[in-house]
Amino acid sequence: MKNKVLKLGLPKGSLQEATFRMFKKAGFNISLSSERSYFPSIDDSEIEPILLRAQEMSRYVQDGALDCGITGNDWILENGSDVVKITELMYAKQSLNKVRWVLAVPQESGIKSIRGLAGKRIATELVNVTKDYFKKNKVKVDVEFSWGATEAKVATGLVDAIVELTETGKSLRANRLVEIATLCESTTQFIANKDAYRNPWKKDKMEKIIVLLKGAIAAEEKVGLKMNVRKTNLKKVISKLPALKKPTISGLSEDGWFAIETVIDERLVRVLIPELKKAGAQGIIEYPLNKVIY
Repeated sequence: MKNKVLKLGLPKGSLQEATFRMFKKAGFNISLSSERSYFPSIDDSEIEPILLRAQEMSRYVQDGALDCGITGNDWILENGSDVVKITELMYAKQSLNKVRWVLAVPQESGIKSIRGLAGKRIATELVNVTKDYFKKNKVKVDVEFSWGATEAKVATGLVDAIVELTETGKSLRANRLVEIATLCESTTQFIANKDAYRNPWKKDKMEKIIVLLKGAIAAEEKVGLKMNVRKTNLKKVISKLPALKKPTISGLSEDGWFAIETVIDERLVRVLIPELKKAGAQGIIEYPLNKVIY
C-alpha cells in the first residue's frame, strides 16, 4: 500500500484559498493545523498534499519530489520545466484567472517599443522569460530579479522598466506606467511528473481528481432552476430557458401541470426569472451547484 499514495503540490499564496475551496466543492476537505504549516491534512488516505509557492512547483514536479501539482504556466516557462500539462484549471470566481506578464515603462519616458530599452535596466520576478524575450528580439538589456515592490522601483528611477504580472492593468496605470509589450499569458495548470503519469494507478488517481475539480469549477458560474408550469404555458417557458442540453420535464400529480429543471449561467438569473414568471412559471426555485460534469 505504500506506493498507493499520490504526492500532490498545492499552491501557497494567492491561489491557496481558491484551491482549497475548489477541492472542498470537489469532495475533498483540506485543512491546516496552523497558517505556517506546509503539510495540510486531507480526508483521502491516497493523497499526500504539500503546500509550495507556485514559483517552485514545476521544479519539484519535474524532479519527482512531487507526483503532480497546481501552478501557473508562467512559472513552468520560467523554470524551463519538463512536465506533463494535463489540463487548465480556470478558477471562475478567482481574480487570478488568465493573466499577462507585460513590459511597462513610465508614461513620461517617451519609450514606445522595446528598441528604446537598449542598454537599459529591467526589473522583474520572471527573469528567464524576460531574458529570452529580449534575446529573441535582439535587444541587449540588463535584467535583474525583483523581490517585490517592482512598480515602485521604476517610479523612483531605480530601473528603467519592469516586467510585471497584470490582469486589468489598473495597478500599472495607478503608478503612471504604460504597457509596451506582452511577454506571455498564463493560466493555472494541473501538471504531473512524466514518470508518475506513466504509472497507471497514479494517472488514474490524477484524472479522477481532475474530473471532480473541473466539475466544481464549472459549477462556480452555474445555478440550478426548478419551476412548475401549466401545460398551456409549457412551450412559452421552455423557449426562454438556455440549458446545457435540454431541460428536464416531468409531469406532476395534478393533471395539466409539469415540473421543469435546468442548469443555467448564474449571470442570467436576474434577467431570466422575471421573464419566466411572466411566461407562466410558478414556484421558481434557484439553488447552488457543487459540480457540473460535462
